[in-house]
Amino acid sequence: MRIASILENRNLEKRIAITPEIAKKYIALGCELSLSENYGEHLGFKDKEYRELGVKISKDDKEIINSADVIVQLGLLPNDKISSIKANQTLIGVFNPYDNKSKIDDLVKDKINIFSLELLPRITRAQSMDILSSQANLAGYKAVIESFASFEKAIPMMMTAAGTVPAAKVLVVGAGVAGLQAIATAKRMGAIVFATDVRMASKEQVESLGGKFLTVEGSENLETEGGYAKEASDDFKKKQEELLGETLKKIDIVICTALIPGKKAPLIIKENMISNMQTGSVIYDLAAVQGGNTAFTEVDKIVKKDGVKIMGETNILNRLPISASSLYAKNVFNFVANLYDKENKKININLEDEIIEKTLIK
Repeated sequence: MRIASILENRNLEKRIAITPEIAKKYIALGCELSLSENYGEHLGFKDKEYRELGVKISKDDKEIINSADVIVQLGLLPNDKISSIKANQTLIGVFNPYDNKSKIDDLVKDKINIFSLELLPRITRAQSMDILSSQANLAGYKAVIESFASFEKAIPMMMTAAGTVPAAKVLVVGAGVAGLQAIATAKRMGAIVFATDVRMASKEQVESLGGKFLTVEGSENLETEGGYAKEASDDFKKKQEELLGETLKKIDIVICTALIPGKKAPLIIKENMISNMQTGSVIYDLAAVQGGNTAFTEVDKIVKKDGVKIMGETNILNRLPISASSLYAKNVFNFVANLYDKENKKININLEDEIIEKTLIK
């Protein structure tokens, strides 16, 4: 079975889908591998390193795509390369089927097998393939580091002969994978951490990490069967707004992570809440690319409003591309290994397997 991957648009995406460590695993599985020239150069992975493992390196991306059985990427191929894909080939990546519906529908009509890994079911057997968790974990960590770097005061409490510096107070909005890592990172650095989430199951997780969970009185558990957050009722939103408004008056740093799959990010921190925050406070909005959780979030900009800095990036994982690539490549390999029929040395699309059935776009 021939597996290929080509360069992403480096202005948008620095991660790669096949590291040398994972290339070795594919070859051990009995697969042939083809990559673009300088595929991992920007991360310190030389073409020579791949070649020594038995990987074919080529300058011609269209030829790489055309001769592959399986193509693994981060996002959808650009328009000039997508035309090289032909019937019965398999495309694996994170394709955002909600926003790219028309492109993906066209590929499906052309009988191309498309697996979008953000659709993986939240089941135990899929954990080793869970790209959302592995990447969100890093994003939560990095959001704390970036916001702390922009905060112009010390984070931990410091007792000195000249007086005491109080510990910074951090609020994490959304206690999914990114939020929980943000809580853990902020606590390790000495901050006092609060968190809020619409899923009541998050309370125990937040408290186990040393955070204080802010509970909306009479709150309902807004969790889907798949473990994701769902949209809150107007009554819940009003109560949450009142609680947040009071809490934010004493908070120094806010990490926003609240997302609803396939929808615009919920607006949680409104204009009047920001105007009541302390001057010098920082908000890092991980939901920026989906519209943001604050009233003023702008992608790839630091917005200053009433003395508060509001930050958010298109892709925070471009700041941790080596770690992110390592985890992503392992997730994808585990997914491909689950698809691979060793006896016949080809992909086996077994729709009775929940992992395959849920991720295949039909």
